[in-house]
Amino acid sequence: MSREGRSKMEQKRILTGDRPTGKLHLGHYVGSLRNRVRLQDRCESFFIIADLHVLTTRPEKKHLQQISRNVRDIVLDYLAVGIDPEESTIFVQSAIPGTYQLNLLFEMLVSVPRLERVPSIKEMAANADLVSMPFGLLGYPVLQAADILLPRAHLVPVSRDNEAHVEVTREIARTFNRLYGDVFPEPEPVLGDMLVGTDGEAKASKSRGNVIYLSDDPQTVEQKVRTMYTDPNRVRADIPGRVEGNPVFIYHDAFNDDEEEVAELKERYRQGKVGDVEVKRKLARAINRFLNPIRERRARHAARAGLVEEILTSGNARMREESQETMTLVQEAMGLSRFEALPGSGGGSVPPGLVYC
Repeated sequence: MSREGRSKMEQKRILTGDRPTGKLHLGHYVGSLRNRVRLQDRCESFFIIADLHVLTTRPEKKHLQQISRNVRDIVLDYLAVGIDPEESTIFVQSAIPGTYQLNLLFEMLVSVPRLERVPSIKEMAANADLVSMPFGLLGYPVLQAADILLPRAHLVPVSRDNEAHVEVTREIARTFNRLYGDVFPEPEPVLGDMLVGTDGEAKASKSRGNVIYLSDDPQTVEQKVRTMYTDPNRVRADIPGRVEGNPVFIYHDAFNDDEEEVAELKERYRQGKVGDVEVKRKLARAINRFLNPIRERRARHAARAGLVEEILTSGNARMREESQETMTLVQEAMGLSRFEALPGSGGGSVPPGLVYC
C-alpha cells in the first residue's frame, strides 16, 4: 500500500538510522534492519543517515571526505535488504535545517550529569581513542532526540545497546510537553538482538573489524568464518564443546535457515563428535545462502546510475516538509515565532529566525 493510501491519523511512525562510517554488516541486520523491513509496511518510516553524528568522534577532514561514499553504500545496503524508498523516507541528517534548531532547544532541557550517565558515551569515546570528552559527543543523545522527534516518531527500531539513548529522548519529550504543551509522542524502542563479533570479544563493530558485511563476497565470508572464535577449551574435535555463548552457533541460530542441521550440529558438538572445521564450513554456506539475494539486489541497484541521488533528493524534500511542520508546532507551543519585518521598521525585511514574542 502506498504512503498516500494510508491513514496518517491511525498510523505509527518510526525513525531510526545509521552513521555513515562504512558499509552495514550482519550486526546491523539483527540489531535494527530486520525490524525496519518488517515494520515499513505497517508504519510510516523515516530512515536517517546521520552524517552530523560522525563529527562527534571523527571530526577530521579525512573522515568527512569519506561521508559521500559511505552515504551511497548505506543507501544501497538499505535497498539490498528490502527497504523500499516508495514506502519509506530515506534522508540525510545535515540536509534538514530543523535538526539544528531542535537540537539547540533540546539542549536546554537536559542536564550534564544526566548525559554523563548514558553508558555508551564513554564507550564511544574509548573506541575513538579520545583523551577527553568533546561537548558534541556528550550531547550525542540530545542530537539523537532531535532526530527521533523531528518527524514525531512513535517507534525506534534499535539494538539493545542503544536503548538508553531512546530513554533520553523519552525524557526530553516529557519535559518539553510538561513545560510547553503536548507536541511530541514518547517514542518506544523496538529492540533487536545484539550480535557478538566474529572475535567473540564484543559486539559486532566496524571499528573492531570483527564483522561480516552485507556486501562481502562468498570467499570473504568463508575466510572470516574460518577465523571465528569458538570454544577455547576445545583443542580437539573429540572433546565435548560448549554451544551456549559460542559465536559460531550464535551465527548459526541467526542465519542458518536449516534448523535440523543446526540442531544436529549442536548435539554432535556437545558430544565431541564434530570438528570446528565442519561446523564453520556449514556456517559459511548458510551465511552465503542468506546473503546471496542481498548481494544480487545490491548489485542491481548499484548499476542504476543516479538512483541513490534520486532517492535522497526525494527523501530530503519529504523530511524537510515534516521538519517545518514540527518546528511550527514547537514555536507555537514555546511562544517563539518567525518574523520577516520588524514592527515600525517601514516594512524592511530581516532574515527569518527564532525570536521570543
